[in-house]
Amino acid sequence: MGKWKNIILGEKMPDKDDPKYREKYEKDVEAGRKFARITRIDRLAGHVQRFAERHRGVFLGIVIAIVVGCLAVNIVHFTEALRLHRVRNAYPAPPDSLPIRRTGESYGMPDIRSLEE
Repeated sequence: MGKWKNIILGEKMPDKDDPKYREKYEKDVEAGRKFARITRIDRLAGHVQRFAERHRGVFLGIVIAIVVGCLAVNIVHFTEALRLHRVRNAYPAPPDSLPIRRTGESYGMPDIRSLEE
């Protein structure tokens, strides 16, 4: 029963200072740092951080523009999906060439307009 409980509820989050997990934590952190050095992500992060410190307003403007741009793209995609959903349905529309009679004769009843004349 303990295995199912761990699957559903998850395991307790280990503390980085817990001696039981300390070695694994340090190994994971060192692997992440090594990956960042090899791919030069650490240098890129340093350049971005320096730019953000020197030009706060510009950096904030860039970040807000990215967020607003992503929001705009999501709204456009949402409205396009909604429009396509309205166009496509299970019952195709009848062609315009078919005459539509809206008189009572189509239901087996006499047309009231013809009785008045």
